Amino acid sequence: MTYELSETPEAERGTSASARPSPRLRWNKVPEVTAYFWIIKVLCTTVGETAADLLNEKAGLGLTGVSVLMSALLAVVLVVQFRTTAYRAGVYWLAVALISVVGTLISDNLTDNMGVPLETSTAVFALLLVVVFVVWYRRERTLSIHSIDTMSRESFYWLAVLFTFALGTAAGDLVSERMDLGYRLSAVLFALAIAAVAVAHFTLGLNAVWSFWIAYILTRPLGASIGDYLSQPTGDGGLGFGTVVTSGLFLAVILGLVVYLAMTRKDVADPARVTRQTA
Repeated sequence: MTYELSETPEAERGTSASARPSPRLRWNKVPEVTAYFWIIKVLCTTVGETAADLLNEKAGLGLTGVSVLMSALLAVVLVVQFRTTAYRAGVYWLAVALISVVGTLISDNLTDNMGVPLETSTAVFALLLVVVFVVWYRRERTLSIHSIDTMSRESFYWLAVLFTFALGTAAGDLVSERMDLGYRLSAVLFALAIAAVAVAHFTLGLNAVWSFWIAYILTRPLGASIGDYLSQPTGDGGLGFGTVVTSGLFLAVILGLVVYLAMTRKDVADPARVTRQTA
């Protein structure tokens, strides 16, 4: 069923002004899920891993100081994101890149500063993500990113994204380090898992919304494994490129793709043609 993002659903008509949810925007606040989306997402997760390591090593602020600084920067960018009335490629992907770094730092703080086992942090983040999804769905009746058109839905969306990054970091570290699979094998494993989700969606009819979120979670440890494989010393199973080179290279590619999308608007959908997907 096609719909305009600005129209009022039947269930909301006839309610009092105080009972109505946030007014709908004409435009969705997130990009269309295209090949560009997944490429930039994986690149952002890689940068989140390597940039977090780089800042922790070079900034001289310590893990806690870097976490506070990056969280403050993320808060500023999210304020800008929430104030936009439509999807803006530069603002949106800057928020994703920063939330990738912050999600990594949250997991690292729990592991390195607080001594929380990776098994525990993985389970906790998974539970928190489930809670976000349950509350989101009970309030909005959909988890689809094709309908991020109110402040409420956008708030749930970014909260879910944060927990996917934290969960992916903890799960990725658990697989690659605690299970001693190594970075390269871990990357292959997560890539195969994403491929399995795609096959289940396109051939077995797995729900589109859940296919998206499962793949979204799995791209985090995939990107982290790629980043660690490229940046870590050869003695630790990496290629030894270092965090500076790896972060700089991936940031340059992200910047090029985002500028291209901002100019061409290839990932912006006409709201009159958006198909609503519900869980």
